Amino acid sequence: MDYPDYDPSLQTTALTDQELDELDALLQQLPADEAMNVEALDGFLTALAASPGTLARLRTREWMPAVWGGDGDGAAPFASGKRRKRTVLLVLRHLHAIEAVLRDRPDDWQPVFSVAETEAGEIIDAEDWCIGFLAAVGLDAEAWAPLFDDAEFGPALVPLALLGGDDSGLSDADRERLQDPFERDELSRAVAEVVPRLRGRATVGA
Repeated sequence: MDYPDYDPSLQTTALTDQELDELDALLQQLPADEAMNVEALDGFLTALAASPGTLARLRTREWMPAVWGGDGDGAAPFASGKRRKRTVLLVLRHLHAIEAVLRDRPDDWQPVFSVAETEAGEIIDAEDWCIGFLAAVGLDAEAWAPLFDDAEFGPALVPLALLGGDDSGLSDADRERLQDPFERDELSRAVAEVVPRLRGRATVGA
């Protein structure tokens, strides 16, 4: 399928809460195991927006199928071409809104994290979001590598890598930390603090 290329100059409106719920439902209805939920999608699109070089180099068709686990024949994995078109439109609008707020009003940026209400208050878990973010980083690893190695930003990105990365190489201490919902909440809030500072810091690969 040919996808419309992302154009940051187009004037589009941010998704309403109802439209965000609609997008989540469209993604949840997909049969592919690799399809993202709306939290992972938000992280994926945020990584694309935080590294302007990525969007400049990659055509929409190179990254969008990853959202739903790859394209099939015809409208697949969607039930109809109409659903596919609607999902594409919502994804591009959400990307535009994220890109615009990180560029112009980074202090207003709000991620889509999982939130649980407990007697102790809200507990945030950004694991799915971080998985989506790192999936987009993997599309342009050369551009992101210097940022993860940077003396200032590298340590600040550790919470993101802990929540969303491969856990096979984790220490026992990190594994234990990830079992504690309050520790996960602390890591998730650290992710929310560092991401607005990333815009434009990832270098464009040669």
